[in-house]
Amino acid sequence: MAAAGAGAAMTALLRPSTTHFLNPRHCLSSRFSRLCSFSLPSSPPRTLEAQPRPAIPNVVDILRERSLVESITSENLRSVCSNPNSIPLKVYCGFDPTAESLHLGNLIGIIVLAWFRRCGHKTVALIGGATGRVGDPSGKSLERPELDVETIEKNCAEIRALVHRILHRANTNIELKMGCPNDEILNSDCKDSDNCFLVVDNFDWYKEITLLDFLREVGRYARVGTMMAKESVKKRLMSEEGISYTEFTYQLLQGYDFFYMFKNMGVNVQIGGSDQWGNITAGTELIRKILQVEGAYGLTFPLMLKSDGSKFGKSEGGAIWLSPAMLSPYKFYQYFISVPDVDVVRFLKILTFLNLEEIQELEEAMKKPGYVPNTTQKRLAEEVTRFVHGEEGLAEAVKATKALKPGSETELDPETIEGIAKDVPSCCLPYDQVLNSLLVEISVTSGFLSSKSAARRLIKQGGFYLNNKRVDNEGKMIEEFDILSGKLLLLSAGKKSKMVIKIS
Repeated sequence: MAAAGAGAAMTALLRPSTTHFLNPRHCLSSRFSRLCSFSLPSSPPRTLEAQPRPAIPNVVDILRERSLVESITSENLRSVCSNPNSIPLKVYCGFDPTAESLHLGNLIGIIVLAWFRRCGHKTVALIGGATGRVGDPSGKSLERPELDVETIEKNCAEIRALVHRILHRANTNIELKMGCPNDEILNSDCKDSDNCFLVVDNFDWYKEITLLDFLREVGRYARVGTMMAKESVKKRLMSEEGISYTEFTYQLLQGYDFFYMFKNMGVNVQIGGSDQWGNITAGTELIRKILQVEGAYGLTFPLMLKSDGSKFGKSEGGAIWLSPAMLSPYKFYQYFISVPDVDVVRFLKILTFLNLEEIQELEEAMKKPGYVPNTTQKRLAEEVTRFVHGEEGLAEAVKATKALKPGSETELDPETIEGIAKDVPSCCLPYDQVLNSLLVEISVTSGFLSSKSAARRLIKQGGFYLNNKRVDNEGKMIEEFDILSGKLLLLSAGKKSKMVIKIS
């Protein structure tokens, strides 16, 4: 009964068809043997020699200088990066499809991949089409809500396209001051794949594996004591919620991902957030035990926290999404504009590719008399928005920012206002209820302000704006020319609080 129960649980997680998992004729299938077959090289993978590469910086040193290394499984990784005769590393980072988009916390993984790429190494982004059906307990106090297969597949497609766009963008306009032309860095040892990065889905190999094969070939190398000692498991075991068997086995699945890609794709480095350390070492241990070889490395980067200890990448409205379909470039840009001075320099090091000398100059400028507030934040916002949304997205964000600035002389563009309506409070009111009505009444009817007295007080203080123009008359009526394109009003209270009124 126990075996049957475990089989039923794992069946639902690893593939949609239960009959294939539990069919005895498949339990020792040759398919898994083919997946796990491995011919030992005459020497460990990292000692293989290739043509000397152009002199490039050590990526581990770069990451450490920018505070992007939390832990590393072996300092041999740094030595390999310094050896011009070593073949390029192949590095991967995994992303589970728990939503339609990645968020700001995931961006660090993409940035670290880009740094490896910029230093001549090959990169792989792994979409967890299989592991996303299980759920990673790392850093979570509760089990993730279960998603149906259709949703997971849709999320996988969206995230694959998003990661491909950003990583492709990371390969353009690269300028590293390292004494050799940019093209030499980008094209060195990179003739086997487009732009030297791949995006893969782990469901492609899990759909070929039966449950009994997995338990026999992988499970026998796992020690329950070691699995329970992982920090992510210990925290959940001590909590009131506990941990399900489903989540408990996640580390084996992620470990097998590393094993599979090490053997079949030559991937020898896995990166992830500091909460992934246990899952990453599960992979390096599995490779060592099954294949009896060294040369698999793990590197983790710190989780993004603000100086007050709160999680960076969250706002009052929720996660800061990377997809423009879930968060406009304007709202994304605004998030970085509002970063506190105490955090902005650190985030420039972590989230941008600006050289450290330029970042230091920006930091020193902040201390000088006459410094214009938010100048450094503006540079941070520009760099990160350009990386995630491209030049077009950055231009859209800057245009909207200028247009929505209270008192701005920039002519309001109705299309821009409509574009940001989903990112700021908005409402719909009928035309005849708006035209010739008092502005103070509209501000309350729309829900923008709590009362007419609050509206009048704001007008007296000089902080109420209609379509970016300061209102100084408490008796201001909405006239026909106030309604942009006959369908929009923009109300502002000070610099940050705004509302778009759509008029039907």
